[in-house]
Amino acid sequence: MHDDRNLVEARLKRVLDERVRPAVHPESVPLEVAVWNAPGEPVPVAEGLAAEPEPIEVGARWGAPWGTSWFRVSGTVPQAWAGKTVEAILDLGFDENMPGFQCEGLVYRPDGTPVKGLNPRNQWVRVGAPVEGGEEVVLHVEAASNPVILDYHPFLPTQLGDKETAGTEPQYTLTRMDLAVFDETVWQLVLDLEVLGELMAELPVDSARRWDILRALEKALDAIDLQDVNGSAERARSQLTGVLAAPAVPSAHRISAVGHAHIDSAWLWPLRETVRKVARTTSNMTALLEDEPEFVFAMSQAQQWAWVKEHRPEVWAKVKKAVADGRFVPAGGMWVESDTNMPGSEAMARQFVHGKRFFIDEFGIENDEAWLPDTFGFAAGLPQIIKAAGSKWLLTQKISWSQTNKFPHHTFRWEGIDGTRIFTHFPPVDTYNCSMKGSEIAHAARNFKDKGVARHSLAPTGWGDGGGGTTREMIAKAARLRDLEGSATVGWETPREFFEKAEAEYPEPPVWVGELYLELHRATLTSQAQTKQGNRRSEHLLREAELWAATAAVRTGFPYPYEELDRIWKTVLLHQFHDILPGSSIAWVHREARRTYARLAEELTGIIDAAQRALAGEGTTSLVFNAAPHTRAGIPAGGAGETAADGETVVTAREGGGHVLDNGLLRIGIDARGLVVSAYDIEADRESVAPGRAANLLQLHADFPNMWDAWDVDEFYRNTVTDLTDVDEVVPEGSGVRITRTFGASRVTQVLSLAPGERRLLVDTEVDWHETEKFLKLAFPLDVHAERYASETQFGHFHRPTHTNTSWEAAKFEACNHRFVHLEEPGWGVAVVNDSTYGHDVTRTVRTDGDRGTTTTVRVSLLRAPRFPDPETDQGVHRFQHALVPGAGIGDAVREGWRINVPERRLAGAGEVAPLVTVDRDAVVVTAVKLADDGSGDVVVRFHEAHGGRARATLTAGFEVAGVTATDLLERPLAEAEAPAPELTGHQVALRLRPFELVTLRFRRA
Repeated sequence: MHDDRNLVEARLKRVLDERVRPAVHPESVPLEVAVWNAPGEPVPVAEGLAAEPEPIEVGARWGAPWGTSWFRVSGTVPQAWAGKTVEAILDLGFDENMPGFQCEGLVYRPDGTPVKGLNPRNQWVRVGAPVEGGEEVVLHVEAASNPVILDYHPFLPTQLGDKETAGTEPQYTLTRMDLAVFDETVWQLVLDLEVLGELMAELPVDSARRWDILRALEKALDAIDLQDVNGSAERARSQLTGVLAAPAVPSAHRISAVGHAHIDSAWLWPLRETVRKVARTTSNMTALLEDEPEFVFAMSQAQQWAWVKEHRPEVWAKVKKAVADGRFVPAGGMWVESDTNMPGSEAMARQFVHGKRFFIDEFGIENDEAWLPDTFGFAAGLPQIIKAAGSKWLLTQKISWSQTNKFPHHTFRWEGIDGTRIFTHFPPVDTYNCSMKGSEIAHAARNFKDKGVARHSLAPTGWGDGGGGTTREMIAKAARLRDLEGSATVGWETPREFFEKAEAEYPEPPVWVGELYLELHRATLTSQAQTKQGNRRSEHLLREAELWAATAAVRTGFPYPYEELDRIWKTVLLHQFHDILPGSSIAWVHREARRTYARLAEELTGIIDAAQRALAGEGTTSLVFNAAPHTRAGIPAGGAGETAADGETVVTAREGGGHVLDNGLLRIGIDARGLVVSAYDIEADRESVAPGRAANLLQLHADFPNMWDAWDVDEFYRNTVTDLTDVDEVVPEGSGVRITRTFGASRVTQVLSLAPGERRLLVDTEVDWHETEKFLKLAFPLDVHAERYASETQFGHFHRPTHTNTSWEAAKFEACNHRFVHLEEPGWGVAVVNDSTYGHDVTRTVRTDGDRGTTTTVRVSLLRAPRFPDPETDQGVHRFQHALVPGAGIGDAVREGWRINVPERRLAGAGEVAPLVTVDRDAVVVTAVKLADDGSGDVVVRFHEAHGGRARATLTAGFEVAGVTATDLLERPLAEAEAPAPELTGHQVALRLRPFELVTLRFRRA
């Protein structure tokens, strides 16, 4: 037989595009359209419905950037359509390739009842099925003219990302506003042809099944009367019955489809627009659930559910009913789909506390899965946090974006720093916006790496990023793929149903140990420095506020600010969303974030001050409050008292220019360029700075990645570097030296100081930054031979290699740390600590002094200047603090990391304040002291082993204790099998902790 595949396939495409799809709506009449443009921000629904619109014609331009237009469409169903299904086709000017990324609408009835959302892949509104003819139709559309930021030529700088700079030029052309007959038979034919055509294209050319489909399609095309598609559609469908009925082979891959609409809580749109995106999507999904009995939809991010409840109560009522029916499923158990690299220990825990508690309180549902399809890599401390929250599974997809190395598993157990293992799944479909295309389904089956031992995978199905969700076309395709020869099988299931099946069939999957590093989007550890600083400082202020408020509540009856702390925590958690904290959102988002963080800092400082005043009492004694988890200058952790001066620092001239700082513990040599050429540990008789090198070296790189400007830094950035050694002045200042440099259009002022009695060189850097597409680093070349280094993460630290033996190691050329990195030779090490930066790199170099040993350079990432999506990223003044700590063990790194982030506070009072709780070993770090969230007055203490070894310690309560219970993160008692009952003797609890073990204790007050 002659090979006519290409001929038939080309015929199928043209007939579908030009004849069959247009025949889905064979008859139409125009609707009358009028519009009212809201003058500013979005208005309440009642106001939009009551406004008096003005006529507008199809073809007219509408919609200033970020504006809201209320369209009223009205018309009469023709009598001739009696008995037919009729829909309104409302095309606001959509580009079908951009669902979620452009204009959208929410349709209402005149009484304010929401009907469904409109987006580029969902333009229809059902009017009647069947109609009687003569019905009057009136619909209102709340249309958002969100500008297209990520266009066909992506990453071009644009001012559209902020309402203050976007202008008023209309963005869209009103394209179609019609009533139309909906021919379901033709619509079903479209889906038949699409599913078979897409499946055929994925089958081997020499397979019989491919040719069976080809011949059936040819017969169907022959059966279509191109001048009467509607009259011949049923005949054409009959030619496809046989090939659509052929069952899948028993070994076919099995896909659990989960209805999904990954909605970024902010990204190329502001937070306020996400509120409306969620309303549109949930309206669509509740309507679809009513029409499709097998469909299941899952939505994560408790914050988005809370927005619906607060802002769209009429939509919330439908959502609650669908949840009660088991079809609309809360997923993930987190407040938002957060970044997991940068949030601190407590913040990562609270993501689960607030997320899970919302779903429990609202629906009585507890999630067993963490749901993070789009997060940019996963910190090594996350598994035990998931377990401590009462969950046991993790889903993500983003690791498939890695540029260099292909991850070896799709289903596996992920082991964290303490040994906790979490059953984890990466959907092999490689998208969290699956649309049920044949290419996607075939890719999932081919790509699945666990063939032979497992057969199940998950496909999050629906338009996402900007929302929209699953469509009726996706559901129709899934129905055809339920049991179809040549394809994987597809069925709708909840995340729980998928994970139960996957874990049952694969009880002993392979294990991956350590972080799940994404080999992409590394620059998100640095972009938008002020957003990152706001997050870090908010986390520590929250810890302080809880600590002092709890202490004051127990000691003085101070009113514990439950509601304020709950609200502030939720705001901070929201801003940890994986495009806000990473710095990859538009300018509007980060402008608002800066204002929000400033407001929260003022509120939290007020709570701290009020609690401390209640504790200090009236008096003139100068008290120092120490909120850090370690004793500082004789002041116990969580207490307050007087401190005394400890020695002095001498500043002298350095031979050859510059200055020397000496406090008897360290001797720091600063040359005439303001560079640290010596950091000498006097007691250890050991130099820290690599020979012939200089620390505190600012280095400037060109930074123009191939894609994803705010997200990416590509390895070739290292090919060019400028050492910023020119200096304007180097002058003594107090116990240190002040250095000023100018470069390009920017200016840097640094103060290097060595406080009396301290083993750390403090580097205070202020940058007035006005560069473009540049990357600023701060380098510390250290005379330490280290094959690995420690990087702090949630509730501990983990090690990364300093070498690049393999492609996996080489790919980690930019990585995340929290408060410190630490490297050491046996018996002696160095830490670099920070107050607000995350990105860094560590490299090895052979010494140049003939010693043949190696040195190790730590470089801290300070600032970038990408131009997309925010063309003014990081322009302006920034201040950072870092410290170099020679002679540091891992315990010193932990302690100094806390010290630089939690400064002491001074207040006059009556006398010392004893801590509410104390721990007698530095290795046990208390991360939270608070009152229980249920208002019982119980004291909750959370702590972990921080040095990476086993620890015995005693925790002492500074109050009368009636009992103590080990709990999960939600402060619920753990079963004896999960955690032995704490050993309470009087006020004391004996602790035995394994490396990095996380523990929460709840003390009942007597």
